Amino acid sequence: MLRKTRIALAIAMITLVTLLFLGVSWRLNLWINWVAKIQLLPAVLAMNFIVIAALIVLTLVFGRIYCSVICPLGVMQDFFSWIGGKIWKNRFRHTKEHKWLRYSLLGIFVVCLIIGFAPVTTLLAPYSAYGRIVNSLFRPLYDMLINTLAGMETDTYYFSEVEIWMRSVSTFAVAIITLVVLALLALRWGRAYCNSICPVGTTLSFFARFSFFKVRFSNDKCKHCGLCEKNCKASAIDFKNGTVDYSRCVVCGDCLAKCKFDALHFSLPKARKAETADNTPSPSDPSRRTFLAAAGMLTATAAMAQTQMKVDGGLAVIEDKQQPERKTRITPPGSISHRNMNRHCTACQLCVSACPNDVLRPSTEFSTFMQPVMSFERGYCRPECSRCSEVCPTGAIRKITPADKTAVHAGHAVWIAKNCVPLTDGVSCGNCARHCPTGAIQMVDYEGVQVPAVDTNKCIGCGACENLCPARPFSAIYVEGNEQQVIN
Repeated sequence: MLRKTRIALAIAMITLVTLLFLGVSWRLNLWINWVAKIQLLPAVLAMNFIVIAALIVLTLVFGRIYCSVICPLGVMQDFFSWIGGKIWKNRFRHTKEHKWLRYSLLGIFVVCLIIGFAPVTTLLAPYSAYGRIVNSLFRPLYDMLINTLAGMETDTYYFSEVEIWMRSVSTFAVAIITLVVLALLALRWGRAYCNSICPVGTTLSFFARFSFFKVRFSNDKCKHCGLCEKNCKASAIDFKNGTVDYSRCVVCGDCLAKCKFDALHFSLPKARKAETADNTPSPSDPSRRTFLAAAGMLTATAAMAQTQMKVDGGLAVIEDKQQPERKTRITPPGSISHRNMNRHCTACQLCVSACPNDVLRPSTEFSTFMQPVMSFERGYCRPECSRCSEVCPTGAIRKITPADKTAVHAGHAVWIAKNCVPLTDGVSCGNCARHCPTGAIQMVDYEGVQVPAVDTNKCIGCGACENLCPARPFSAIYVEGNEQQVIN
């Protein structure tokens, strides 16, 4: 019953998370966005102490059931492990815990999280890894299918999607490498990633040692057949000694299903009995100190961390825009500052998936690898849209309303005279001024023609001017980001 319940809940959870990243419906996303906010690392970064406490209590009661039900990357690994079980029967063996590897990686992860070193945190965060896999590999396929069924010109659309993939080739490569590595590990070694590399799994392992409900041996019934150990994907069962490593057990229930003699139970502890004839008390468990250290570390980390519109008309072939070389990247409105983004964002790319105008893209810079940046070749950040701030589960993008957004200065426009159509072609334009939603651009006389002048005090960095500028391949006006987002 435990295994069947776990599988049903896991399928429901991974389905909801996948639908969230696919962006099937914005109305649906608003209903199911809670599945992102109950993930442990996003909750820690958002300092959502209610969720953190709830997950710790859940682990103290049931063990690491979070890893089997709530974490989508864990559920995905269980799927690959199930396939591996069809190929290699009884393939697992009990192994010792790789403490040096687990705790070293956890220590490195926490340090990088505190100082805001994105390359490490984005690669190791499990929820974010699953989000990148869905957004980079499955989302384009889903969009192609939907647009094909809707009767869109497939050749044009497929070419456009391939172009997007090529622009985000680093993110695509990381996503496919992550998927392949996790699949290979899970096929042969089950939960090796979760119990040796994953920082969330290691953190929860501290609390799982003290869970009330555990998989327990009935030594009087056990026939030492070894099926439980051979089918434990976490390599946590030592049937010869009748012990279970609860720091690695993910409460999947596979061992209970395989036991033919009813020698394993998921139950509360029995009343304590004297372990020796003279009632010698058992030695104190050193892992209690580990428990207290884990609780302190989790609290300290939480405290420290704190539909696309085509605007070009006509029948002529239009040359695609290219990104300008920005001196300062543009982060989404509500991200407050580059420092806040670096310290809180795990590059799950849920905001990228939610952006209806294809403005948010994964960064290719090393220091901000795969974190969202704004780019305006295919759209601009519309003042009435605040979707990215509504879906961000970590606090990297603080929730704002459309009214708040018009007061947030994410960047400022810069005019490039050598690209401007009135100067290069001798024709009047004014497209940037007409479409500026804040009135930050006015047309002024320059060498006998009308050219744009930017009032940086009014400019919010939405990118409408850059996106709608007719100059190709580089716009005559583009947006530079602000390190600190000014709020009027």
